Amino acid sequence: MRIGLDVGGTHTDAVLMDGSGVIARVKATTTEDVASGIEAALASVLDRQSPAAIDLLTIGTTQFTNAVVERKQLSRVAAVRVCLPAGRGLMPRADWPQDLAEATDGGSYLIHGGHLYDGRPLSELQERELTELTQTLSNTQPAAVVVSCAFSPTQPEQEDRLVARLADSLPGITVFPSHVMGGLGLIERENASILNASLLDFADRVANALVESSKKLGLQCPVYVSQNDGTLIDLERVRQFPALTFASGPTNSIRGAWALTGLADAIVIDVGGTTSDIGVLKNGFPRQSNLVIDVGGARTNFRMPDVIAIGLGGGSLIGPHGESCGPQSVARELRQKALCFGGSAMTLTDVAVSQGRLSISDASRSKLVEAKVCEAVDSLIVERLAATVDLMKPGGAVLPVILVGGGAPLIPGNTLAGCPIVRPDNADVANAIGASIAQVSGEAEGMRVAGADSREIVIENLTAIASEKALAAGADSATINIVNVEEVDIPYMATDTSRIRVSVVGDLASRGVLDS
Repeated sequence: MRIGLDVGGTHTDAVLMDGSGVIARVKATTTEDVASGIEAALASVLDRQSPAAIDLLTIGTTQFTNAVVERKQLSRVAAVRVCLPAGRGLMPRADWPQDLAEATDGGSYLIHGGHLYDGRPLSELQERELTELTQTLSNTQPAAVVVSCAFSPTQPEQEDRLVARLADSLPGITVFPSHVMGGLGLIERENASILNASLLDFADRVANALVESSKKLGLQCPVYVSQNDGTLIDLERVRQFPALTFASGPTNSIRGAWALTGLADAIVIDVGGTTSDIGVLKNGFPRQSNLVIDVGGARTNFRMPDVIAIGLGGGSLIGPHGESCGPQSVARELRQKALCFGGSAMTLTDVAVSQGRLSISDASRSKLVEAKVCEAVDSLIVERLAATVDLMKPGGAVLPVILVGGGAPLIPGNTLAGCPIVRPDNADVANAIGASIAQVSGEAEGMRVAGADSREIVIENLTAIASEKALAAGADSATINIVNVEEVDIPYMATDTSRIRVSVVGDLASRGVLDS
């Protein structure tokens, strides 16, 4: 049996799964300290169950995203960019919000080195610069150092040598290579690596707390965390790459929608307490975005799901005559402020209760919303969601729209933008189900230059690299298969050049119990 747990800003959801069957489930309010809410949810689904019977605990968490957004729990990171004589015009963190830059600023340094897109050296490393850099970092003592070389995802050797040298010279300081964090695109990869490194100390504390919470309840199983592509990483990898979990919430819901319906290609709408996330299922996994992703105001090239969030949820505030719905929300204070719970705020939950779409045992129907207002709100939310679904349709195709999340009953009707709506059972805990059924993945990216290796050989080599990464993450080698191959032409090159990315997934291999 497996336990899937998803910790959101409003709710903490947990499910106990035996194969594809839901044995127990709970939807609880997220607590201020997070940990006590996790333990309470786990205790609830473990009621009358032996902890020894649990094979795996998988968790989705927003803690690292919240740390960046709130500018809390961040460490100082030195950014070393290896790019001179190019790259002088834009220093690391130059376009970041001031408060985020200040919270992570451990210094910024530019030195000679790096490569061009075809592997030719941009310039050679200079011994004098390296000596001065090492001395400066030794004096300033940042919590971590990020090294970013031009085109290091395709030419990592120089970056790896520099990381090893700095790590030897700076005991007690984590030195992190950018090529393991992001893809091609120096600035965005550097930003992603700095954010990740700023969370390393916090990640260590979070991982320790998760292990402690599971042990308190007698669990002896491995603990995994879901990441941005809808697959799993173990706690050791979370300690190294906390930023890979930034979008675990939406990805868990999308994967849960697949598990609940069996639909491999669909639009998924996850309706929460404050927002609705709209994403796309492609071959049973979240469609990934090819755009630059903004995280807390910093441009990054994380692999993130292609999701649009709109301010529409159960706590969304309704205008006096139904002319508006959200983005303002009562959020986790719904039970204190909504009309149906005796409060004075008109919310989307009140409209759904008044229309008979939602039944809440301890809610009162004494403060019903006028029918005219309800109809106006229903028309408004259908219009907004239909417009977003139209934007997300791949090639304008008509796909099923799967409604999940605790707020799924809030949405009226049977179609959106000409697409049929699917309302599965257990939709309100789809995120926890998505966490429980997650697999492990590997990904590799490279360049194909005309006149060099063929496209087939490049894909074969990248598949081998991606498979090795999946194996290292805990995949069963017999189950690894390719789920996505992306190829994008790169303009303005002297010869025809394209970027190819290969993604593979596999089932989690059987493992022993956690080390005591």
